[in-house]
Amino acid sequence: MDVALLVSRMSECVDSESTVSGNQANIPARIRRELDIDDGDRLRWQVEDNGALRVEVVQQRNGTFSDFDGYEGEEETDVVVDHDAWGVDVE
Repeated sequence: MDVALLVSRMSECVDSESTVSGNQANIPARIRRELDIDDGDRLRWQVEDNGALRVEVVQQRNGTFSDFDGYEGEEETDVVVDHDAWGVDVE
């Protein structure tokens, strides 16, 4: 899911504020929660013709193991023996 924000350079309505330090700025917690921003998400920055700053949140929730809930089977496994053989018929 992509979420986009428009922030004007001189806004009269300020939701939150942060300070730039070492060319980095923190995203206030309330905004992170509201936009569901999490570690690994990307921010795409664009300055509009009218001077507004556009920030697009690109959520990274579709990695290799994003839907993996773990092994819930009843069969016990031995990680040392079974690790590299999982899903492979071993004779």
